[in-house]
Amino acid sequence: MVFNIMDKINNNSIGIVKSNTVAIKQSLKLDCGKTLNDFSLIYETYGRLNSEKSNAILICHALSGDHHAAGYYSDEDKKPGWWDSCIGPGKPFDTNKFFIVSLNNLGGCKGSTGPNSINKETGLEYGPDFPIVTVNDWVNSQKLLADYLEIDKWACVIGGSLGGMQALQWAISYPDKIKNSIIIAAAAKLSAQNIAFNEVARQAIITDPEFHNGRYNDFNVVPRRGLSIARMLGHITYLSDDSMRQKFGRDLREGKLNFGYDIDFQVESYLRYQAQAFVERFDANTYLLMTKALDYFDPAKEYSGDLSRAFKDTKSRFLVVSFTSDWRFSSSKSHEIVKSLIRARKNVSYSEIEANHGHDAFLMPIPEYLKVLRNFMENINE
Repeated sequence: MVFNIMDKINNNSIGIVKSNTVAIKQSLKLDCGKTLNDFSLIYETYGRLNSEKSNAILICHALSGDHHAAGYYSDEDKKPGWWDSCIGPGKPFDTNKFFIVSLNNLGGCKGSTGPNSINKETGLEYGPDFPIVTVNDWVNSQKLLADYLEIDKWACVIGGSLGGMQALQWAISYPDKIKNSIIIAAAAKLSAQNIAFNEVARQAIITDPEFHNGRYNDFNVVPRRGLSIARMLGHITYLSDDSMRQKFGRDLREGKLNFGYDIDFQVESYLRYQAQAFVERFDANTYLLMTKALDYFDPAKEYSGDLSRAFKDTKSRFLVVSFTSDWRFSSSKSHEIVKSLIRARKNVSYSEIEANHGHDAFLMPIPEYLKVLRNFMENINE
């Protein structure tokens, strides 16, 4: 069964993969002051762990990502994992060389403990009672996963967007447990504008009549309208003006104006399609949690806003990548990280990639981008 799937996937795919779930019995004290006494994390692995256990890489996902970063679950799947362009034999994150771990974060909706899980203390679904989690909490839970896998030190921790924030936090929180960090299209803290976008998205969800104070599952409904609007808003910010102009322009879906409030333009049709697809695969309470984790991330806060001091004890080698058309996490935010690392006298490389895809560029197989990642990874000493 190794497969006629090969007829429809790109060469160098890792092919069929499966997920694993681990029950963590150790208590996890969260930044909000609450404690999770036990929880589960779902994850996938690609490649083989060497005998020294020195070739392990951790992939951290962004807001709407999950553990399925590469490969296919069956030969019926139409699409591979979300970072299949980067993970596999001969790809930048080469599974012939590295053992790659990708998980669904705590609070997620794809198999790790989150709002849709049963609270063992009450016997009821957590729903809105699931505690607020932070990037720091995620990193601490990922450390427990590393312990379970008997990985003492990551050869590299990698992430884009919110995933890049986790890679940054790993270097700060566990300097002796990480050799290299790749931080892509990220920021050391959100701007007021970015927090504002997230708040509008949350309000769209919370004010949906079907939200029911986060207890929508009790009523067998979903706050579809609110979650759809949140996704449409987010999607606009992930694209650049150039990419939207090239993809849609002002093209009319039916070739004429309808003089009404239904769909006239192709871009409207696209946004509605993306929103509906998102509602089918994501959870509203998880979306709220993820946006709050974004808002709260600020590792320099406990150092009086001095990011270079936050990096003082880090031992990792860093690669920071940004994209010219990304206005949600602009290159200037990456410059702040790089300058702070330089002030802290750390080993850092930086690349700004010319691309018109906006924030979503970090998911795209842009040749120059893949080259930068590959060059950095080839110089990793396991």
